[in-house]
Amino acid sequence: MSDDIHIRIEGKAGRITLNRPKALNAVTYQMCLEIEAALDAWAEDDAVALLVIDAEGERAFSAGGDIQEMYDTGTAGDFAYGQKFWADEYRMNAKMFNIPKPVVTFLQGFTMGGGVGVGCHGSHRIVGESSQIAMPECGIGLVPDVGGTLLLSRAPGRLGEYLGVTAARMDAGDAIHAEFADYFVPEARWDALKMELVESGDWDAVDRAAEAAPESALKAAQPELDRLFSGETLRDVVSDLVGSESDVARGAEKLMARNSPLAMACAIELVHRARGADDILIALRNEYRFTARSMEHGDFIEGIRAAIIDKDRAPKWKHSGPLDVPAVDVANMLRPLGEREWRMDG
Repeated sequence: MSDDIHIRIEGKAGRITLNRPKALNAVTYQMCLEIEAALDAWAEDDAVALLVIDAEGERAFSAGGDIQEMYDTGTAGDFAYGQKFWADEYRMNAKMFNIPKPVVTFLQGFTMGGGVGVGCHGSHRIVGESSQIAMPECGIGLVPDVGGTLLLSRAPGRLGEYLGVTAARMDAGDAIHAEFADYFVPEARWDALKMELVESGDWDAVDRAAEAAPESALKAAQPELDRLFSGETLRDVVSDLVGSESDVARGAEKLMARNSPLAMACAIELVHRARGADDILIALRNEYRFTARSMEHGDFIEGIRAAIIDKDRAPKWKHSGPLDVPAVDVANMLRPLGEREWRMDG
């Protein structure tokens, strides 16, 4: 087992602790494999009443996946490493979603991207005062993945489309309203709650510890967001935003201006498909169709260059703006992969 993650059984709980606080607990490929192995081992283990998943450090539960090696291999023309990373990560995400035991997650600070795939598929998702949850993939030329399109599709109204294409951050109240989290517990009480869960194996302890959720700005803005993001395509959404004089519309436009037009157009389509199927396996399969192509045919490498490598925040996307993405480009990124289609059995 690597030092990046601490997996053990304590009392009546299977415990997983992410241990890369200096890297904001970014999830590596090896960490994905170790989490999957733990899920396999504990799924039918009667000694494990529930799972407790947390992370070291105050700044983040997990700010995403570790994408440096994907960038290095992708720029060298090797797309196979990234494709394998995503395929195996998604298998872990599906097992997390479907494990037949309570999963209690403690989501302090940033929980984003790949961190959502570890922390937001559980049954008892706890947020606190510092929590900031987001799906920011469109900003680096990807789409919300790790099952994120299913979570977005289950958010009330059209919040899923809004959150997916803007990468807006949710505080605790927003995350609970958008159904990315379930409980608000003040962070000063987290250690005591973890101890009770380990000793008792009683997941009802979470209900007893929870307090009323903070107010949600997303909830207040929901009627306007539902109207603005009800379009079938990115072009429809942009037309509604341009035609609106509301502050909500201007804020959304500002957030979207930073993101890959191709990724945003595909994200809207993927959220719609996930809403229609409401199946984690179908959502992951559809997400993989995009991510498997994202280095060679999408904006992923350029997005990482601008955000992580050169940090110039000036990506040169394949399309000049959200009105310039032809429907055929979306179709090409999301069409079936044939023999390379993502499956649970590899």
